This record gives sequence, C-alpha cells and structure tokens, in this order.
Amino acid sequence: MPGSTRHENPAATPRPALGLRQNLAQFMLLVAVNALVGGTLGQERTVLPLLATEAFHLDAYTGALTYILAFGLSKAAMNYFAGTLSDTYGRKPVLVAGWLAALPVPAMLILAPSWGWIVAANVLLGISQGLAWSTAVIMKMDLVGPRQRGLAMGFNEAAGYLGVAATALATGYLATSYGLRPAPFLLGAAYIALGLGLTVLAVRDTHHHAKAEASGTPDAHGAAGAGLSTGQVFTLTSFRDRSLSAASQAGLVNNLNDGLAWGLFPVLFPGAGLGVGQIGLIAAAYPAVWGAAQLVTGAASDRWGRKWFIAAGMLVQAAALAMVASGSTFEAWLAAAVVLGIGTAMVYPTLLATVGDVAHPAWRGRAVGIYRLWRDGGFAAGALLSGLVADLYGIPAAVSVVAVLTALSGIVVAVRMRGDHRRAAPLS
Repeated sequence: MPGSTRHENPAATPRPALGLRQNLAQFMLLVAVNALVGGTLGQERTVLPLLATEAFHLDAYTGALTYILAFGLSKAAMNYFAGTLSDTYGRKPVLVAGWLAALPVPAMLILAPSWGWIVAANVLLGISQGLAWSTAVIMKMDLVGPRQRGLAMGFNEAAGYLGVAATALATGYLATSYGLRPAPFLLGAAYIALGLGLTVLAVRDTHHHAKAEASGTPDAHGAAGAGLSTGQVFTLTSFRDRSLSAASQAGLVNNLNDGLAWGLFPVLFPGAGLGVGQIGLIAAAYPAVWGAAQLVTGAASDRWGRKWFIAAGMLVQAAALAMVASGSTFEAWLAAAVVLGIGTAMVYPTLLATVGDVAHPAWRGRAVGIYRLWRDGGFAAGALLSGLVADLYGIPAAVSVVAVLTALSGIVVAVRMRGDHRRAAPLS
C-alpha cells in the first residue's frame, strides 16, 4: 500500500556501499559543488582590499581587515553548527542552507554605499561558507569510507581552492578592464545560482553512508565510542585528544596566515609599484598551487601517514612568509606565493583526514565542525593580529610575527600528534 515503505524492516534495506569507485558520480558532483563554493569566496580575494582603499578610503590596515574578521568569526561559528546540524538532520539540508545564505552577497557588494555593507555581506558569506564547505567535506568523508580519506580531502580542498584561485585571477582582470564594481561580483552571483541549482536538483544526502560505517565500526576508542554528547566531542577535539587538539591548533594557525595573505598582501604589493594584474596573479598563484598540489599530498598521506606532512608543511609555510617579509619585487613575491601554496597543500587535506581518521563515524560531523571552528577562527585571529602589528610596525613586521607562530605550530604537531592516523588509534 502507498507509504508502506517507511515500515519495512531496516535489515531489508541495502547497506550503502562505501568507497570512491562505488560513489564516483556523487563524489565528483560534490567536487564540482565545492569548486563553486570556493569561487564564491574567490570573488573577494583580489578586489575587496582594493575596494577598501580606493572606494571607501580606509587607510588603516585594521580598518580594511574588518571584513576578514567578520567573515572569520561567522564562518567559524557556522562550521560548528554545520557539523551538529548535519549529524542531526542530514547533510543535504545544511548544504542547501549554505547556498541560500550566499544569495544576497553579490548584490550587497555591488551596491554597498558604506563599508558597513561590505562587513555585513561578509558575515553572510562566512555563514554560507561555514555551512556549505563543512558539509561538502563531511559528505565526501561519508562516501569514501576510511581507506581513501586523504585522497577524498585532497580532491575536496583542491576543487575549493582552485575555484578560489581561478576566480581571484578572473576578478583581477575584470576589475582592470571594467572597474572594481559590478563586473567582478557578477561572476560570484553566477556561481551561487549554479551551485544552488545543482545541490537542490542533483545532490543526494550521504548521512546513511555515515550510519552504515558507524554500524560496522567497533568502539576502538573505548569511552569515546558512538555515544558522546556534543560537549564531550568539543572537549576531545579541542583539548583532550593529542591528535585532534594538535590538528585544531595547526588549523587555526594555518588560517591565521591565510587571513594575513588575504588582507595584507594586496595592500603590500601596490606600495612596491605592482599593478592590479600582477597583484591578481600573485593572489591567484597561492591558492592555485595550494589547490592543485592537494591532489598529490592528500593521497600521499593515505600511504605514508599524516603527522610529518603536517609538521613539515607548517615549516614550509613559515619559510614562505619569511620570503614575503624580506622580498620587494614581483618575482620574489610570486616565488613566495608558490612556496606558501606548497606548504599549505601539505597541511590542509591532511589535517581534515586526521580528524576523520580519529573521530567515530557517529560524531565525525561534529568533530569536523569543531576542528573547522578552530581553523577558520584563524581568519579572525589573523586579521586582528596582523592588522594591529601592521598599524604599529609595518606589514613586513606583521608577516614576520605570523611566520614565527607558524613555525612554532609545526613544532607542536611534531611533539604532540600521534604518528599514524590511517588506522584507528585509541584516544588519549
């Protein structure tokens, strides 16, 4: 009779297959969706710092960086809620909500009569990115299962940051040819419309894949099995577990230096006589290398382990920031952007894969959201710290301070994180 399917024996329902090959069509669709999520962020990378100085005459670095602070705080908070909501209600509704939050952003950036509108648009953009990007991460983890988690995260983050890079480059050229507004932000509007349409019409929920994995996962983590409250998951991810807490602090510092790169690099480079096209190329080179290299580093961490990719990547990032602080030419800064992209690629998918390895499938969505809360809180911390130091001592000093913090973070990972996360390890 109609509707009787809801009363069928759950044992008669086929168990969802886990693995990249078994879920390739949905996996690649989610890769495309995440590229659009990244492109929605990339519409700002080149143009907004220039808009701050040229259209709104914000001379103080801290003033120009307020939009990154707003973005970082709202995205960090939404990461937390995205994980909790997706574990409770399923993944797809949260992904759709992320796209809906982004709908007003391009119009607000185009029409903004004051800087307050730009800040408000970035609050909405942070909400959108936190919901959409976090959920795309969780859904790919659900689909592939435990064996190819690094590869999956490499594809996810590569798609997102190649989207950032391509859009940063495109908007730089659009701004050069047609002005800072409206042309660059019309591209973002197209991304949002396409992403929302694909999600509503073609993306399928993956929560049942996580439940299937959880049902076959023994409580290898002892007391940290399936039945943890959100507060307990927060404590484990943030402080108690050696690997999860090391990953959380490394993620925060990684995005602290990305917030610096986003907000201050486009202000530093014009002072050396670089044009908008050159600034756009540097702004694109960093996430382009970061994005493409993750296709290699994510899969490599599946084979050789996570810890040393992360520790070494943080030190490579620190060296790149030192190159920026000491550089003064387009060539030097372009080389530093490439090195910074390589270091970030070593870290970014590997940190996510580490969280996925250690967390039980029943609370993995919440763990990912909490990790990303700390990680994307780095945007706000980077905007605040680098802006204050740059106001007081100049941009090279701000870059140097962040370089030192990044190196120290790599040392923390080397000392605190457990070694091999390709197999479940007991929490301690």
